[in-house]
Amino acid sequence: MQHRIVVLGAGYTGAVAAGRLARRLHREDVAITLVNAEPDFVERVRMHQLATGQDLRPRPLREMFAGTGVDLRLAEVTAVDADARTVTVSDANGVEELPYDSLVYALGSGWDDQGVPGSAEHAHEIAGRPGALRLRERLARLGAGESVVVVGGGLTGVEAATEIAEARPDLDVALAARGGLGDWLSDKGRAHLRRVFGRLGVTVHEHTAVTAVEADRVTTADGAAIPAAVTVWTAGFAVHPIAAATTLEVTDRGQIVVDRTMRSVSHPDVYAVGDAAMAMGPGGKPLRMSCATGTPMAWQAADALAARLTGGRLPDVPLRYFNQCVSLGRREGLIQYVTADDRAVRAALTGRLAAVYKEVICKGAAWAVAHPVLLPARRRRVVREPARTGTEGTETAVRQAA
Repeated sequence: MQHRIVVLGAGYTGAVAAGRLARRLHREDVAITLVNAEPDFVERVRMHQLATGQDLRPRPLREMFAGTGVDLRLAEVTAVDADARTVTVSDANGVEELPYDSLVYALGSGWDDQGVPGSAEHAHEIAGRPGALRLRERLARLGAGESVVVVGGGLTGVEAATEIAEARPDLDVALAARGGLGDWLSDKGRAHLRRVFGRLGVTVHEHTAVTAVEADRVTTADGAAIPAAVTVWTAGFAVHPIAAATTLEVTDRGQIVVDRTMRSVSHPDVYAVGDAAMAMGPGGKPLRMSCATGTPMAWQAADALAARLTGGRLPDVPLRYFNQCVSLGRREGLIQYVTADDRAVRAALTGRLAAVYKEVICKGAAWAVAHPVLLPARRRRVVREPARTGTEGTETAVRQAA
Protein backbone atom coordinates (compact mmCIF):
# COMPACT_ATOMS: atom_id res chain seq x y z
CA MET A 1 0.00 0.00 0.00
CA GLN A 2 1.12 3.56 -0.69
CA HIS A 3 2.12 5.75 2.21
CA ARG A 4 -0.38 8.62 2.28
CA ILE A 5 1.18 12.07 2.73
CA VAL A 6 -1.16 15.05 3.04
CA VAL A 7 0.30 18.57 2.85
CA LEU A 8 -1.92 21.38 4.12
CA GLY A 9 -1.33 24.76 2.48
CA ALA A 10 0.40 25.65 -0.78
CA GLY A 11 2.21 28.79 0.23
CA TYR A 12 5.99 28.90 0.05
CA THR A 13 6.49 26.22 2.71
CA GLY A 14 3.73 23.79 1.78
CA ALA A 15 4.42 23.95 -1.94
CA VAL A 16 8.16 23.52 -1.42
CA ALA A 17 7.62 20.58 0.93
CA ALA A 18 5.24 18.83 -1.49
CA GLY A 19 7.57 19.32 -4.44
CA ARG A 20 10.61 18.18 -2.51
CA LEU A 21 8.84 15.05 -1.26
CA ALA A 22 7.82 14.25 -4.83
CA ARG A 23 11.49 14.43 -5.80
CA ARG A 24 12.68 12.32 -2.88
CA LEU A 25 10.19 9.42 -3.08
CA HIS A 26 8.93 7.12 -5.82
CA ARG A 27 5.34 7.64 -6.96
CA GLU A 28 4.41 3.99 -6.62
CA ASP A 29 5.43 4.12 -2.95
CA VAL A 30 3.65 7.28 -1.80
CA ALA A 31 0.48 9.24 -2.51
CA ILE A 32 1.05 12.95 -1.97
CA THR A 33 -2.01 15.20 -1.67
CA LEU A 34 -1.59 18.98 -1.51
CA VAL A 35 -4.62 20.82 -0.10
CA ASN A 36 -5.08 24.53 -0.77
CA ALA A 37 -8.06 26.85 -0.80
CA GLU A 38 -6.89 28.92 -3.79
CA PRO A 39 -6.01 27.64 -7.28
CA ASP A 40 -2.92 29.84 -7.62
CA PHE A 41 0.35 30.08 -5.74
CA VAL A 42 0.50 33.47 -4.03
CA GLU A 43 3.79 35.33 -3.70
CA ARG A 44 3.06 36.65 -0.24
CA VAL A 45 6.23 38.73 -0.14
CA ARG A 46 4.80 40.84 -2.98
CA MET A 47 1.42 41.74 -1.47
CA HIS A 48 2.49 45.36 -0.97
CA GLN A 49 3.17 45.51 -4.71
CA LEU A 50 -0.23 44.05 -5.54
CA ALA A 51 -1.90 46.58 -3.23
CA THR A 52 -0.34 49.51 -5.09
CA GLY A 53 -1.69 48.44 -8.48
CA GLN A 54 1.10 46.24 -9.81
CA ASP A 55 0.06 43.06 -11.61
CA LEU A 56 1.73 39.85 -10.50
CA ARG A 57 2.40 36.91 -12.74
CA PRO A 58 -0.27 34.21 -12.25
CA ARG A 59 1.10 30.86 -11.08
CA PRO A 60 -1.61 28.16 -11.30
CA LEU A 61 -0.86 25.34 -8.91
CA ARG A 62 -2.10 22.68 -11.32
CA GLU A 63 0.47 23.80 -13.89
CA MET A 64 3.21 23.96 -11.28
CA PHE A 65 2.64 20.40 -10.08
CA ALA A 66 1.72 18.83 -13.43
CA GLY A 67 3.76 15.67 -13.93
CA THR A 68 5.11 15.57 -10.36
CA GLY A 69 2.70 12.97 -9.00
CA VAL A 70 1.36 15.48 -6.46
CA ASP A 71 -2.44 15.44 -6.34
CA LEU A 72 -3.79 18.97 -5.87
CA ARG A 73 -7.01 19.25 -3.89
CA LEU A 74 -8.67 22.67 -3.99
CA ALA A 75 -10.55 22.87 -0.71
CA GLU A 76 -10.60 24.64 2.63
CA VAL A 77 -9.19 22.81 5.62
CA THR A 78 -11.75 22.93 8.43
CA ALA A 79 -10.35 20.47 10.99
CA VAL A 80 -7.47 18.14 11.80
CA ASP A 81 -7.81 15.05 14.00
CA ALA A 82 -4.22 14.27 14.90
CA ASP A 83 -5.18 11.15 16.85
CA ALA A 84 -7.37 9.60 14.14
CA ARG A 85 -4.96 10.87 11.43
CA THR A 86 -7.64 12.58 9.35
CA VAL A 87 -8.12 16.02 7.84
CA THR A 88 -11.56 17.48 7.19
CA VAL A 89 -11.86 19.59 4.05
CA SER A 90 -14.72 21.48 2.45
CA ASP A 91 -15.32 22.47 -1.16
CA ALA A 92 -18.23 23.06 -3.52
CA ASN A 93 -19.06 19.34 -3.41
CA GLY A 94 -19.36 19.22 0.36
CA VAL A 95 -17.32 18.02 3.32
CA GLU A 96 -14.88 15.10 3.22
CA GLU A 97 -12.36 13.45 5.52
CA LEU A 98 -8.90 12.72 4.12
CA PRO A 99 -6.93 10.02 5.95
CA TYR A 100 -3.16 10.34 6.16
CA ASP A 101 -0.15 8.39 7.32
CA SER A 102 2.04 11.50 7.45
CA LEU A 103 0.85 15.10 7.62
CA VAL A 104 2.77 18.24 6.70
CA TYR A 105 0.98 21.19 8.30
CA ALA A 106 1.75 24.45 6.48
CA LEU A 107 -1.38 26.57 6.89
CA GLY A 108 0.68 29.61 7.75
CA SER A 109 -0.65 32.80 9.28
CA GLY A 110 -2.87 35.78 8.69
CA TRP A 111 -2.99 39.29 10.03
CA ASP A 112 -3.29 39.95 13.75
CA ASP A 113 -5.49 42.91 14.72
CA GLN A 114 -4.30 42.39 18.33
CA GLY A 115 -7.78 43.22 19.57
CA VAL A 116 -7.29 46.94 18.98
CA PRO A 117 -10.73 48.58 18.84
CA GLY A 118 -11.80 49.38 15.29
CA SER A 119 -8.91 47.60 13.59
CA ALA A 120 -11.00 44.71 12.30
CA GLU A 121 -13.71 47.06 11.03
CA HIS A 122 -11.66 49.87 9.55
CA ALA A 123 -8.09 48.74 8.88
CA HIS A 124 -6.80 47.03 5.74
CA GLU A 125 -4.34 44.13 5.79
CA ILE A 126 -1.91 42.69 3.25
CA ALA A 127 -1.22 39.29 4.78
CA GLY A 128 -2.91 37.63 1.81
CA ARG A 129 -4.20 38.22 -1.71
CA PRO A 130 -7.84 39.08 -0.79
CA GLY A 131 -6.73 41.76 1.66
CA ALA A 132 -4.18 43.20 -0.76
CA LEU A 133 -6.82 43.44 -3.50
CA ARG A 134 -9.25 45.22 -1.17
CA LEU A 135 -6.54 47.71 -0.28
CA ARG A 136 -5.67 48.13 -3.95
CA GLU A 137 -9.25 49.09 -4.75
CA ARG A 138 -9.40 51.50 -1.79
CA LEU A 139 -6.12 53.22 -2.63
CA ALA A 140 -7.25 53.68 -6.22
CA ARG A 141 -10.21 55.73 -4.98
CA LEU A 142 -8.10 58.12 -2.89
CA GLY A 143 -7.65 61.63 -4.17
CA ALA A 144 -4.50 63.73 -4.01
CA GLY A 145 -3.58 64.86 -0.52
CA GLU A 146 -5.51 62.17 1.32
CA SER A 147 -3.78 60.34 4.14
CA VAL A 148 -2.59 56.75 4.55
CA VAL A 149 -1.26 55.46 7.86
CA VAL A 150 0.68 52.20 8.01
CA VAL A 151 0.61 50.73 11.52
CA GLY A 152 3.62 48.56 12.34
CA GLY A 153 7.32 49.29 12.02
CA GLY A 154 8.55 45.84 11.07
CA LEU A 155 9.62 44.61 7.64
CA THR A 156 6.06 44.41 6.28
CA GLY A 157 5.20 47.91 7.46
CA VAL A 158 8.40 49.43 6.08
CA GLU A 159 7.87 47.78 2.69
CA ALA A 160 4.20 48.80 2.55
CA ALA A 161 4.84 52.44 3.48
CA THR A 162 7.63 52.93 0.95
CA GLU A 163 5.77 51.08 -1.82
CA ILE A 164 2.64 53.19 -1.36
CA ALA A 165 4.62 56.44 -1.12
CA GLU A 166 6.56 55.67 -4.30
CA ALA A 167 3.51 54.55 -6.27
CA ARG A 168 1.33 57.44 -5.06
CA PRO A 169 3.52 60.47 -4.33
CA ASP A 170 0.34 62.56 -4.25
CA LEU A 171 -0.77 60.91 -1.00
CA ASP A 172 0.22 61.82 2.56
CA VAL A 173 1.80 58.58 3.80
CA ALA A 174 2.78 57.97 7.44
CA LEU A 175 4.17 55.07 9.45
CA ALA A 176 3.36 54.47 13.12
CA ALA A 177 5.93 52.29 14.90
CA ARG A 178 6.03 51.13 18.52
CA GLY A 179 9.81 51.47 18.53
CA GLY A 180 12.28 53.52 16.57
CA LEU A 181 12.40 53.36 12.78
CA GLY A 182 14.58 50.40 11.85
CA ASP A 183 15.83 49.99 15.40
CA TRP A 184 16.76 46.36 14.65
CA LEU A 185 19.15 47.43 11.87
CA SER A 186 22.80 48.42 11.89
CA ASP A 187 23.75 52.10 11.95
CA LYS A 188 24.25 52.03 8.17
CA GLY A 189 20.92 50.29 7.64
CA ARG A 190 18.99 52.74 9.84
CA ALA A 191 20.61 55.74 8.20
CA HIS A 192 19.69 54.49 4.74
CA LEU A 193 16.14 53.73 5.79
CA ARG A 194 15.70 57.26 7.12
CA ARG A 195 17.10 58.76 3.94
CA VAL A 196 14.67 56.80 1.78
CA PHE A 197 11.70 57.67 4.01
CA GLY A 198 12.69 61.31 3.84
CA ARG A 199 13.10 61.26 0.07
CA LEU A 200 9.69 59.62 -0.35
CA GLY A 201 8.07 62.03 2.07
CA VAL A 202 6.88 59.39 4.55
CA THR A 203 6.13 60.82 7.98
CA VAL A 204 7.32 58.58 10.81
CA HIS A 205 5.64 58.44 14.22
CA GLU A 206 8.20 56.63 16.34
CA HIS A 207 7.55 55.09 19.76
CA THR A 208 3.86 55.33 18.98
CA ALA A 209 1.33 52.69 19.98
CA VAL A 210 -1.98 52.80 18.11
CA THR A 211 -4.83 52.08 20.52
CA ALA A 212 -7.87 52.59 18.28
CA VAL A 213 -8.75 52.79 14.59
CA GLU A 214 -11.63 54.81 13.16
CA ALA A 215 -12.78 55.38 9.60
CA ASP A 216 -10.76 58.58 9.25
CA ARG A 217 -8.06 58.41 11.92
CA VAL A 218 -6.03 56.34 14.34
CA THR A 219 -5.67 57.18 18.02
CA THR A 220 -2.41 56.70 19.86
CA ALA A 221 -1.66 55.76 23.47
CA ASP A 222 -1.06 59.39 24.41
CA GLY A 223 -4.47 60.40 23.06
CA ALA A 224 -3.25 61.98 19.83
CA ALA A 225 -5.22 61.51 16.61
CA ILE A 226 -3.43 60.88 13.32
CA PRO A 227 -5.58 61.50 10.20
CA ALA A 228 -6.02 58.33 8.14
CA ALA A 229 -8.37 58.05 5.19
CA VAL A 230 -6.87 54.55 4.91
CA THR A 231 -5.22 52.56 7.69
CA VAL A 232 -2.97 49.63 6.74
CA TRP A 233 -2.41 47.20 9.63
CA THR A 234 0.93 45.36 9.59
CA ALA A 235 1.48 44.95 13.35
CA GLY A 236 2.17 41.23 13.45
CA PHE A 237 0.77 37.90 12.29
CA ALA A 238 -1.56 35.35 13.88
CA VAL A 239 -1.25 31.66 13.01
CA HIS A 240 -4.14 29.69 11.56
CA PRO A 241 -6.39 28.61 14.47
CA ILE A 242 -6.91 24.98 13.45
CA ALA A 243 -3.80 23.59 15.18
CA ALA A 244 -4.85 25.05 18.53
CA ALA A 245 -8.13 23.12 18.29
CA THR A 246 -6.31 19.76 18.01
CA THR A 247 -4.48 17.56 20.50
CA LEU A 248 -1.15 18.64 19.01
CA GLU A 249 1.21 20.35 21.44
CA VAL A 250 1.12 24.05 20.59
CA THR A 251 2.42 27.28 22.06
CA ASP A 252 0.27 30.04 23.52
CA ARG A 253 0.18 31.55 20.02
CA GLY A 254 -1.09 28.30 18.50
CA GLN A 255 2.14 27.27 16.78
CA ILE A 256 2.91 23.56 16.67
CA VAL A 257 5.96 22.70 18.75
CA VAL A 258 8.48 20.78 16.63
CA ASP A 259 11.95 19.26 16.97
CA ARG A 260 15.01 19.92 14.81
CA THR A 261 13.49 17.91 11.94
CA MET A 262 10.21 19.91 12.07
CA ARG A 263 8.41 16.91 13.55
CA SER A 264 5.70 17.47 16.13
CA VAL A 265 6.96 16.67 19.62
CA SER A 266 3.57 15.18 20.53
CA HIS A 267 2.50 13.43 17.30
CA PRO A 268 5.33 11.84 15.27
CA ASP A 269 3.17 11.52 12.16
CA VAL A 270 2.85 15.30 11.90
CA TYR A 271 5.40 17.78 10.57
CA ALA A 272 4.86 21.53 10.77
CA VAL A 273 6.67 24.20 8.77
CA GLY A 274 6.63 27.95 8.29
CA ASP A 275 4.65 30.31 10.49
CA ALA A 276 2.58 27.38 11.80
CA ALA A 277 5.57 25.89 13.64
CA MET A 278 7.57 26.84 16.68
CA ALA A 279 11.12 25.78 15.91
CA MET A 280 14.27 26.78 17.72
CA GLY A 281 17.20 28.32 15.88
CA PRO A 282 20.77 29.24 16.79
CA GLY A 283 21.29 30.29 20.38
CA GLY A 284 18.04 28.65 21.44
CA LYS A 285 16.01 31.50 19.96
CA PRO A 286 12.68 30.82 18.22
CA LEU A 287 12.81 31.24 14.46
CA ARG A 288 10.85 34.28 13.31
CA MET A 289 7.85 34.16 11.00
CA SER A 290 9.15 34.82 7.49
CA CYS A 291 9.67 33.31 4.06
CA ALA A 292 13.40 33.22 4.84
CA THR A 293 12.62 30.91 7.74
CA GLY A 294 9.81 28.87 6.21
CA THR A 295 11.56 27.62 3.10
CA PRO A 296 14.53 26.01 4.90
CA MET A 297 12.04 24.54 7.39
CA ALA A 298 10.19 22.94 4.46
CA TRP A 299 13.45 21.47 3.12
CA GLN A 300 14.23 20.08 6.55
CA ALA A 301 10.78 18.55 7.04
CA ALA A 302 10.62 16.97 3.58
CA ASP A 303 14.10 15.50 3.84
CA ALA A 304 13.45 14.18 7.35
CA LEU A 305 10.14 12.59 6.38
CA ALA A 306 11.68 11.00 3.29
CA ALA A 307 14.62 9.73 5.36
CA ARG A 308 12.36 8.16 7.95
CA LEU A 309 10.26 6.45 5.29
CA THR A 310 13.27 5.06 3.47
CA GLY A 311 15.66 4.42 6.33
CA GLY A 312 18.02 7.12 5.11
CA ARG A 313 20.11 9.47 7.19
CA LEU A 314 18.20 12.23 8.95
CA PRO A 315 19.18 15.76 7.93
CA ASP A 316 21.24 17.64 10.48
CA VAL A 317 21.55 21.05 8.90
CA PRO A 318 21.23 23.87 11.44
CA LEU A 319 18.74 26.54 10.39
CA ARG A 320 20.38 29.94 10.45
CA TYR A 321 20.01 33.44 9.03
CA PHE A 322 22.30 35.30 6.65
CA ASN A 323 20.53 38.55 5.82
CA GLN A 324 17.26 40.44 5.87
CA CYS A 325 16.09 41.62 2.44
CA VAL A 326 13.91 44.73 2.42
CA SER A 327 12.38 46.40 -0.62
CA LEU A 328 11.91 50.16 -0.34
CA GLY A 329 9.81 50.70 -3.42
CA ARG A 330 10.92 49.48 -6.85
CA ARG A 331 14.17 51.46 -7.04
CA GLU A 332 15.59 51.20 -3.53
CA GLY A 333 16.40 48.35 -1.22
CA LEU A 334 18.24 47.34 1.91
CA ILE A 335 20.10 44.09 2.53
CA GLN A 336 21.00 43.90 6.20
CA TYR A 337 23.53 41.18 6.93
CA VAL A 338 22.95 39.36 10.20
CA THR A 339 24.43 36.77 12.53
CA ALA A 340 23.19 33.19 12.55
CA ASP A 341 20.62 34.14 15.20
CA ASP A 342 19.36 37.15 13.21
CA ARG A 343 21.20 40.04 14.89
CA ALA A 344 22.36 42.86 12.64
CA VAL A 345 26.06 43.26 11.90
CA ARG A 346 27.71 46.42 10.55
CA ALA A 347 27.62 45.35 6.91
CA ALA A 348 24.63 46.33 4.79
CA LEU A 349 23.95 46.67 1.07
CA THR A 350 21.86 49.67 0.06
CA GLY A 351 20.43 51.50 -2.93
CA ARG A 352 19.62 50.22 -6.40
CA LEU A 353 21.91 47.19 -6.12
CA ALA A 354 20.05 46.12 -2.97
CA ALA A 355 16.74 46.46 -4.81
CA VAL A 356 18.03 44.19 -7.58
CA TYR A 357 19.31 41.72 -4.97
CA LYS A 358 15.89 41.59 -3.28
CA GLU A 359 14.15 41.10 -6.62
CA VAL A 360 16.45 38.19 -7.48
CA ILE A 361 15.67 36.59 -4.10
CA CYS A 362 11.92 36.95 -4.66
CA LYS A 363 12.08 35.58 -8.18
CA GLY A 364 14.30 32.73 -7.08
CA ALA A 365 11.91 31.71 -4.31
CA ALA A 366 8.95 31.73 -6.68
CA TRP A 367 10.90 29.82 -9.35
CA ALA A 368 11.85 27.10 -6.89
CA VAL A 369 8.21 26.65 -5.93
CA ALA A 370 6.97 26.76 -9.51
CA HIS A 371 9.48 24.22 -10.85
CA PRO A 372 9.57 21.38 -8.33
CA VAL A 373 10.34 18.75 -10.98
CA LEU A 374 13.54 20.54 -11.97
CA LEU A 375 15.10 20.48 -8.52
CA PRO A 376 17.93 17.93 -8.16
CA ALA A 377 17.16 14.88 -6.05
CA ARG A 378 17.90 11.19 -5.58
CA ARG A 379 14.74 9.17 -5.13
CA ARG A 380 14.79 6.32 -2.65
CA ARG A 381 12.37 3.41 -2.36
CA VAL A 382 10.02 2.85 0.53
CA VAL A 383 10.19 -0.89 1.14
CA ARG A 384 7.45 -0.83 3.73
CA GLU A 385 6.00 1.72 6.09
CA PRO A 386 7.54 2.19 9.53
CA ALA A 387 5.81 0.04 12.09
CA ARG A 388 3.46 2.10 14.25
CA THR A 389 4.39 2.50 17.88
CA GLY A 390 3.18 4.96 20.46
CA THR A 391 5.91 7.45 19.63
CA GLU A 392 8.78 6.82 17.23
CA GLY A 393 8.18 4.46 14.31
CA THR A 394 10.59 1.57 13.82
CA GLU A 395 12.63 2.36 10.72
CA THR A 396 13.22 -0.31 8.09
CA ALA A 397 15.95 -1.14 5.63
CA VAL A 398 15.75 0.15 2.09
CA ARG A 399 17.53 -0.19 -1.18
CA GLN A 400 18.75 2.63 -3.36
CA ALA A 401 16.62 3.16 -6.46
CA ALA A 402 18.25 2.36 -9.76
